[in-house]
Amino acid sequence: MKQPDLLISKLQEKDPQAFTKIYERYSESTYGIIYSIVRDKEIAEEVLQDVFIKVWENIESYNPSKGRFFTWLLNIARNTAIDKTRSKSFKNQKKNLNADYFVSIIEQKTSFSTAVNAIGIKKYIKMVEPYCKDIINLLFFQGYTQKETAEELQTPIGTIKTRSRNCIKSLRKLLINE
Repeated sequence: MKQPDLLISKLQEKDPQAFTKIYERYSESTYGIIYSIVRDKEIAEEVLQDVFIKVWENIESYNPSKGRFFTWLLNIARNTAIDKTRSKSFKNQKKNLNADYFVSIIEQKTSFSTAVNAIGIKKYIKMVEPYCKDIINLLFFQGYTQKETAEELQTPIGTIKTRSRNCIKSLRKLLINE
């Protein structure tokens, strides 16, 4: 059994040392994804804690035959961060925004390469179709819904759904064949 597989097995047995090692290994890149969605340091740290609690509580549901652990973890992080941005408390907090927030929105539109590089797939993103870059950026790095992505790209939602599925398949093939 490979080292990462052994670590995951130990985590599934609720070994606290395995959890500590998993946290040390993945917390920084997970935080990067969360921060790219919530754009607030304190909230990102809070969501990061929530994510690792969910990992601890739901590790039994992880199935290595369905994908890599890191992908499973990032999906939890992304979904938790998006849920946070949709929460009433988050929206109320953002009602009175300062100028720094608007600067970060402008920067966020150009920081796709930074977000992509945070999880180490920059070279793969360069290989996909240009429309895939836009869709992946909006859906996975900026936390847009499919409907919001369709509105942003002025494209029918059915097209966005099909393209996002095809883009992820293309990206997955590139990652698997590496």
